[in-house]
Amino acid sequence: MNYSLYFHIPFCVHRCAYCDFNTYAGQEALIPAYVEALVSEIEAVGRSAPERLPVHTIFFGGGTPSLLSTEQFEKILSAVRDNFELRPVQDQHNRVTTSVLTTEASLEANPGTVSLAFLQGLRQAGFNRMSLGVQSAHPVELRQLERIHDFYDVIESVKWARQAGFDNLNLDLIYGLPEQKLARWQETLRRAVDLGPDHLSLYALTIEAGTPFGRWAASGRLPIPDPDKAADMYEWASEYLQGQGYQQYEISNWAKAGFQCRHNLQYWRNQPYLGFGAGAHGCAANFRIANVLRIRTFMERITTRKDDGNAPFPMSPATATQQPISRKVEMQETMMLGLRLTQEGVSEEAFKERFGTEMRSEFEKEIHELLGLGLIECKRSGRERRIRLTPRGRLLGNQVFIRFVGE
Repeated sequence: MNYSLYFHIPFCVHRCAYCDFNTYAGQEALIPAYVEALVSEIEAVGRSAPERLPVHTIFFGGGTPSLLSTEQFEKILSAVRDNFELRPVQDQHNRVTTSVLTTEASLEANPGTVSLAFLQGLRQAGFNRMSLGVQSAHPVELRQLERIHDFYDVIESVKWARQAGFDNLNLDLIYGLPEQKLARWQETLRRAVDLGPDHLSLYALTIEAGTPFGRWAASGRLPIPDPDKAADMYEWASEYLQGQGYQQYEISNWAKAGFQCRHNLQYWRNQPYLGFGAGAHGCAANFRIANVLRIRTFMERITTRKDDGNAPFPMSPATATQQPISRKVEMQETMMLGLRLTQEGVSEEAFKERFGTEMRSEFEKEIHELLGLGLIECKRSGRERRIRLTPRGRLLGNQVFIRFVGE
């Protein structure tokens, strides 16, 4: 089984008002020491394995990973190569893909924090996929979100990424903003598509407690987003992107042929991944694992805590929690995550091969009820029968997923 690696870079120049990720502004002076701690963590996890683990995707998220230098990324990737076995990405049938013949290595970046020289350095270091946090094409919305870039920065960043040799480019966008008009969202998406990305991720804004948006909404200073308008935006985007040659392969993700994000497919297929860095999460060897949150605490753990030879494999010195995953929970999560894949869904045959039992015997009541509500459908693809969301189910996904929660 191939693994995926996620690296969390928690530094930001400015923390956006809607963000509830584990990020910190104004601590960039800690980046050099943090990079050294990441390298040590990679080495420690590598030592915990009885053999070099096979890895086929790598993803740097944040925060703002593009605040690191190319030299720092080279140091991290060198440690990965020294401690893991890097493999080409494969499809669900274990065939090497034709579009990407090497390990998929993705980096999130904020427009306005990159240059042509920086992107060329990333490409030379081994990155082959870039994801730009665009969010909106409108100055007023970018100010509302407290983003530090404008759309001209986006245009420049896309141009430089292509010049640097990135032929796998994603743009992140947010819809359903407070008082956002459908026409304004349509203009944002059209302008993004005009830039020719290979992949698009579209996320409905969620007001999270503890964020400035959450506090402003609670006090009445910020209007609550209208879910019906957000649903209209989502439906329009689905139809528009299909007409532009993008296939929706996951609830929030669209790609041109051959450009699905292999790293995120690892999550949705409920396959093993390891998390590195402050607050990073992993799921492997029937354990869900999470690192300590604070940057300084993470670095202290890495330098002072010894490897635990009795810990579940594989384990980081910065691990804060480890939660065993029962067979039943693994089955439930395989259903919840797999149903997010709008075309693939969950194969009944693959489910039986993985768990040794029939999907319909384990979830007879849930499947019967959701079929009756028109939220899922059963489709045959070749020799496989697949359970997947209907178009209506994509809009009411939470009503589907909640059926597979709890033992």
